[in-house]
Amino acid sequence: MKSVEPEVHLVARPQLDYDEIARYLADVGGQSWLERLDRGELETELNDPQNLAEFAGRLCYRSWEPGLNPNVSRVRTDQDAYLTNILASMHGSVLEHVSFSFVLHNVSRVTTHELVRHRPGTAISQESMRFVRLDDLPFWFPEWAREDPELMRRATEMLDQMERFQLWMAEHFGLDEEGVKFAEKKHKTSFMRRFAPEGVATGLVWTANVRTLRHTIENRTAPGAEEEIRLLFSRVGETVSAEAPSLFGDYEVTEDGAWVPQWRKV
Repeated sequence: MKSVEPEVHLVARPQLDYDEIARYLADVGGQSWLERLDRGELETELNDPQNLAEFAGRLCYRSWEPGLNPNVSRVRTDQDAYLTNILASMHGSVLEHVSFSFVLHNVSRVTTHELVRHRPGTAISQESMRFVRLDDLPFWFPEWAREDPELMRRATEMLDQMERFQLWMAEHFGLDEEGVKFAEKKHKTSFMRRFAPEGVATGLVWTANVRTLRHTIENRTAPGAEEEIRLLFSRVGETVSAEAPSLFGDYEVTEDGAWVPQWRKV
Protein backbone atom coordinates (compact mmCIF):
# COMPACT_ATOMS: atom_id res chain seq x y z
CA MET A 1 0.00 0.00 0.00
CA LYS A 2 1.35 3.39 -1.02
CA SER A 3 0.03 6.62 0.47
CA VAL A 4 -0.60 9.27 -2.20
CA GLU A 5 -1.99 12.79 -2.56
CA PRO A 6 -4.41 13.95 -5.28
CA GLU A 7 -2.61 16.10 -7.84
CA VAL A 8 -3.75 18.54 -10.54
CA HIS A 9 -1.65 19.07 -13.67
CA LEU A 10 -2.82 21.60 -16.26
CA VAL A 11 -1.61 20.06 -19.54
CA ALA A 12 -3.45 22.02 -22.24
CA ARG A 13 -4.99 25.46 -22.72
CA PRO A 14 -6.39 27.44 -25.69
CA GLN A 15 -3.96 28.75 -28.28
CA LEU A 16 -5.19 31.41 -30.70
CA ASP A 17 -4.06 31.89 -34.27
CA TYR A 18 -3.75 35.68 -34.34
CA ASP A 19 -2.96 35.74 -38.06
CA GLU A 20 -6.34 34.16 -38.82
CA ILE A 21 -8.06 36.49 -36.38
CA ALA A 22 -6.41 39.42 -38.19
CA ARG A 23 -7.71 38.16 -41.55
CA TYR A 24 -11.23 37.92 -40.15
CA LEU A 25 -11.09 41.35 -38.53
CA ALA A 26 -9.79 42.92 -41.73
CA ASP A 27 -12.99 41.71 -43.41
CA VAL A 28 -15.42 42.98 -40.75
CA GLY A 29 -13.52 46.15 -39.90
CA GLY A 30 -12.36 45.37 -36.38
CA GLN A 31 -8.59 45.60 -36.74
CA SER A 32 -8.36 48.08 -33.89
CA TRP A 33 -9.24 45.33 -31.40
CA LEU A 34 -6.19 43.33 -32.40
CA GLU A 35 -4.02 46.44 -32.34
CA ARG A 36 -4.66 46.57 -28.60
CA LEU A 37 -2.27 43.64 -28.28
CA ASP A 38 0.55 45.74 -29.70
CA ARG A 39 -0.32 48.54 -27.29
CA GLY A 40 -0.40 46.13 -24.35
CA GLU A 41 -4.05 46.78 -23.60
CA LEU A 42 -5.11 43.12 -23.60
CA GLU A 43 -2.31 41.26 -21.84
CA THR A 44 1.41 41.95 -21.94
CA GLU A 45 1.87 38.20 -22.17
CA LEU A 46 -0.78 36.85 -24.52
CA ASN A 47 -3.54 35.37 -22.41
CA ASP A 48 -5.27 33.24 -25.00
CA PRO A 49 -8.06 31.91 -22.72
CA GLN A 50 -9.24 35.44 -21.86
CA ASN A 51 -8.64 36.76 -25.36
CA LEU A 52 -10.70 33.92 -26.84
CA ALA A 53 -13.62 34.62 -24.51
CA GLU A 54 -13.51 38.32 -25.36
CA PHE A 55 -13.19 37.57 -29.09
CA ALA A 56 -16.25 35.31 -29.01
CA GLY A 57 -18.27 37.86 -27.07
CA ARG A 58 -17.41 40.75 -29.36
CA LEU A 59 -18.21 38.71 -32.45
CA CYS A 60 -21.78 38.24 -31.17
CA TYR A 61 -22.42 42.00 -31.24
CA ARG A 62 -19.72 43.11 -33.72
CA SER A 63 -18.47 45.31 -30.92
CA TRP A 64 -14.83 45.49 -31.97
CA GLU A 65 -15.11 49.27 -32.06
CA PRO A 66 -17.92 51.86 -32.12
CA GLY A 67 -19.79 52.18 -35.40
CA LEU A 68 -19.31 48.70 -36.87
CA ASN A 69 -22.72 47.82 -35.47
CA PRO A 70 -25.07 50.82 -35.84
CA ASN A 71 -26.62 49.86 -32.51
CA VAL A 72 -23.30 50.10 -30.66
CA SER A 73 -21.97 53.58 -30.01
CA ARG A 74 -19.68 52.75 -27.07
CA VAL A 75 -17.52 49.70 -26.27
CA ARG A 76 -15.58 48.62 -23.22
CA THR A 77 -11.85 48.66 -23.89
CA ASP A 78 -10.66 47.19 -20.59
CA GLN A 79 -10.62 43.40 -20.86
CA ASP A 80 -11.24 42.76 -17.18
CA ALA A 81 -14.28 45.06 -17.23
CA TYR A 82 -15.50 43.45 -20.45
CA LEU A 83 -15.26 39.90 -19.08
CA THR A 84 -16.78 40.95 -15.77
CA ASN A 85 -19.76 42.21 -17.74
CA ILE A 86 -19.93 38.85 -19.55
CA LEU A 87 -20.17 37.11 -16.17
CA ALA A 88 -22.60 39.63 -14.70
CA SER A 89 -24.93 39.45 -17.72
CA MET A 90 -24.75 35.62 -17.66
CA HIS A 91 -23.55 35.44 -21.27
CA GLY A 92 -22.12 32.03 -20.50
CA SER A 93 -22.12 30.59 -24.01
CA VAL A 94 -18.95 32.45 -24.96
CA LEU A 95 -17.14 30.76 -22.07
CA GLU A 96 -17.77 27.37 -23.64
CA HIS A 97 -15.12 28.10 -26.28
CA VAL A 98 -12.42 28.21 -23.60
CA SER A 99 -11.36 24.76 -22.41
CA PHE A 100 -8.59 23.51 -20.17
CA SER A 101 -7.25 19.96 -19.96
CA PHE A 102 -6.01 18.54 -16.67
CA VAL A 103 -4.37 15.34 -15.59
CA LEU A 104 -6.06 14.47 -12.31
CA HIS A 105 -3.50 12.15 -10.75
CA ASN A 106 -3.82 9.91 -7.69
CA VAL A 107 -7.56 10.47 -7.39
CA SER A 108 -9.79 7.68 -6.15
CA ARG A 109 -12.62 5.97 -7.93
CA VAL A 110 -14.80 7.60 -5.30
CA THR A 111 -13.89 10.95 -6.83
CA THR A 112 -14.15 9.83 -10.45
CA HIS A 113 -17.64 8.41 -9.81
CA GLU A 114 -18.63 11.83 -8.48
CA LEU A 115 -16.93 13.65 -11.33
CA VAL A 116 -18.77 11.87 -14.15
CA ARG A 117 -21.98 13.51 -12.95
CA HIS A 118 -20.63 16.70 -14.51
CA ARG A 119 -20.92 15.59 -18.12
CA PRO A 120 -21.87 18.68 -20.16
CA GLY A 121 -18.83 20.49 -21.51
CA THR A 122 -16.33 17.81 -20.54
CA ALA A 123 -14.19 15.10 -22.08
CA ILE A 124 -12.82 12.24 -19.98
CA SER A 125 -10.13 9.62 -20.62
CA GLN A 126 -9.54 7.48 -17.54
CA GLU A 127 -6.95 4.86 -16.77
CA SER A 128 -8.50 1.44 -17.45
CA MET A 129 -8.13 -1.16 -14.75
CA ARG A 130 -9.27 -3.73 -17.26
CA PHE A 131 -5.94 -3.22 -19.02
CA VAL A 132 -3.69 -1.83 -16.26
CA ARG A 133 -2.88 -4.52 -13.71
CA LEU A 134 -2.45 -3.41 -10.12
CA ASP A 135 0.81 -4.36 -8.44
CA ASP A 136 0.22 -1.99 -5.54
CA LEU A 137 -2.77 -0.12 -4.11
CA PRO A 138 -2.09 3.62 -3.96
CA PHE A 139 -4.46 5.21 -1.47
CA TRP A 140 -5.26 8.66 -0.12
CA PHE A 141 -6.04 9.18 3.57
CA PRO A 142 -7.54 12.46 4.79
CA GLU A 143 -5.70 14.23 7.56
CA TRP A 144 -8.26 13.32 10.23
CA ALA A 145 -7.80 9.61 9.39
CA ARG A 146 -4.01 9.87 9.54
CA GLU A 147 -4.35 11.25 13.06
CA ASP A 148 -6.11 8.06 14.23
CA PRO A 149 -3.37 5.44 14.87
CA GLU A 150 -5.71 2.48 15.40
CA LEU A 151 -7.71 3.30 12.28
CA MET A 152 -4.53 3.62 10.22
CA ARG A 153 -3.15 0.35 11.55
CA ARG A 154 -6.29 -1.58 10.66
CA ALA A 155 -6.75 0.17 7.31
CA THR A 156 -3.14 -0.43 6.33
CA GLU A 157 -3.35 -4.10 7.28
CA MET A 158 -6.48 -4.55 5.18
CA LEU A 159 -4.98 -2.77 2.17
CA ASP A 160 -1.75 -4.76 2.46
CA GLN A 161 -3.77 -7.97 2.45
CA MET A 162 -5.71 -6.86 -0.64
CA GLU A 163 -2.45 -5.90 -2.33
CA ARG A 164 -0.92 -9.30 -1.56
CA PHE A 165 -4.01 -10.93 -3.04
CA GLN A 166 -3.55 -8.96 -6.26
CA LEU A 167 0.03 -10.21 -6.50
CA TRP A 168 -1.02 -13.77 -5.65
CA MET A 169 -3.66 -13.78 -8.38
CA ALA A 170 -1.17 -12.55 -10.98
CA GLU A 171 1.18 -15.39 -10.03
CA HIS A 172 -1.65 -17.91 -9.77
CA PHE A 173 -2.90 -17.04 -13.27
CA GLY A 174 0.65 -17.06 -14.64
CA LEU A 175 0.21 -13.67 -16.23
CA ASP A 176 3.93 -12.96 -16.43
CA GLU A 177 4.83 -16.30 -17.99
CA GLU A 178 6.23 -16.28 -21.48
CA GLY A 179 3.69 -16.63 -24.26
CA VAL A 180 0.60 -15.47 -22.36
CA LYS A 181 -1.53 -13.55 -24.85
CA PHE A 182 -2.65 -10.02 -24.06
CA ALA A 183 -6.30 -11.03 -24.43
CA GLU A 184 -5.84 -13.52 -21.58
CA LYS A 185 -4.05 -10.91 -19.45
CA LYS A 186 -6.88 -8.46 -20.07
CA HIS A 187 -9.50 -11.07 -19.17
CA LYS A 188 -7.86 -11.96 -15.87
CA THR A 189 -6.95 -8.34 -15.03
CA SER A 190 -10.60 -7.40 -15.46
CA PHE A 191 -11.47 -10.04 -12.85
CA MET A 192 -8.70 -8.95 -10.50
CA ARG A 193 -9.84 -5.33 -10.39
CA ARG A 194 -13.03 -6.46 -8.66
CA PHE A 195 -10.92 -7.00 -5.55
CA ALA A 196 -9.49 -3.47 -5.54
CA PRO A 197 -11.13 -0.96 -3.17
CA GLU A 198 -13.12 1.93 -4.55
CA GLY A 199 -10.65 4.22 -2.84
CA VAL A 200 -7.70 3.00 -4.95
CA ALA A 201 -5.96 5.89 -6.67
CA THR A 202 -6.14 6.21 -10.42
CA GLY A 203 -5.73 8.93 -13.01
CA LEU A 204 -7.55 10.59 -15.87
CA VAL A 205 -7.38 13.38 -18.40
CA TRP A 206 -10.29 15.72 -17.74
CA THR A 207 -11.11 18.53 -20.13
CA ALA A 208 -13.75 21.12 -19.31
CA ASN A 209 -14.82 24.47 -20.67
CA VAL A 210 -14.92 27.55 -18.46
CA ARG A 211 -18.70 27.48 -18.06
CA THR A 212 -18.51 23.92 -16.73
CA LEU A 213 -15.46 24.69 -14.63
CA ARG A 214 -17.20 27.55 -12.86
CA HIS A 215 -20.18 25.36 -12.02
CA THR A 216 -18.06 22.39 -10.92
CA ILE A 217 -15.67 24.43 -8.76
CA GLU A 218 -18.60 25.98 -6.92
CA ASN A 219 -20.45 22.70 -6.41
CA ARG A 220 -17.50 20.48 -5.58
CA THR A 221 -15.87 22.80 -3.05
CA ALA A 222 -19.15 23.34 -1.18
CA PRO A 223 -19.16 22.17 2.46
CA GLY A 224 -21.49 19.26 1.66
CA ALA A 225 -19.29 17.84 -1.11
CA GLU A 226 -17.17 14.72 -0.60
CA GLU A 227 -13.90 15.64 1.06
CA GLU A 228 -11.44 14.36 -1.55
CA ILE A 229 -13.22 16.07 -4.42
CA ARG A 230 -13.33 19.28 -2.34
CA LEU A 231 -9.55 19.13 -2.01
CA LEU A 232 -9.14 18.36 -5.71
CA PHE A 233 -11.34 21.19 -6.99
CA SER A 234 -9.85 23.69 -4.62
CA ARG A 235 -6.59 22.96 -6.42
CA VAL A 236 -8.31 23.16 -9.80
CA GLY A 237 -9.72 26.54 -8.75
CA GLU A 238 -6.28 27.81 -7.76
CA THR A 239 -4.86 26.64 -11.08
CA VAL A 240 -7.42 28.26 -13.36
CA SER A 241 -7.58 31.45 -11.29
CA ALA A 242 -3.87 31.94 -11.89
CA GLU A 243 -4.30 31.04 -15.56
CA ALA A 244 -7.28 33.31 -16.35
CA PRO A 245 -7.98 35.70 -13.45
CA SER A 246 -10.59 37.70 -15.36
CA LEU A 247 -12.67 34.54 -15.83
CA PHE A 248 -12.35 33.25 -12.26
CA GLY A 249 -11.44 36.30 -10.18
CA ASP A 250 -14.95 36.81 -8.80
CA TYR A 251 -14.69 33.84 -6.43
CA GLU A 252 -14.41 34.27 -2.68
CA VAL A 253 -12.83 31.39 -0.78
CA THR A 254 -14.59 31.06 2.56
CA GLU A 255 -13.02 29.95 5.82
CA ASP A 256 -14.29 26.41 5.30
CA GLY A 257 -12.71 26.23 1.84
CA ALA A 258 -15.79 26.79 -0.32
CA TRP A 259 -15.33 28.69 -3.59
CA VAL A 260 -18.31 31.03 -3.90
CA PRO A 261 -18.64 33.08 -7.10
CA GLN A 262 -20.06 36.57 -7.24
CA TRP A 263 -21.68 35.73 -10.57
CA ARG A 264 -23.63 32.46 -10.67
CA LYS A 265 -25.41 30.44 -13.36
CA VAL A 266 -23.29 31.92 -16.10
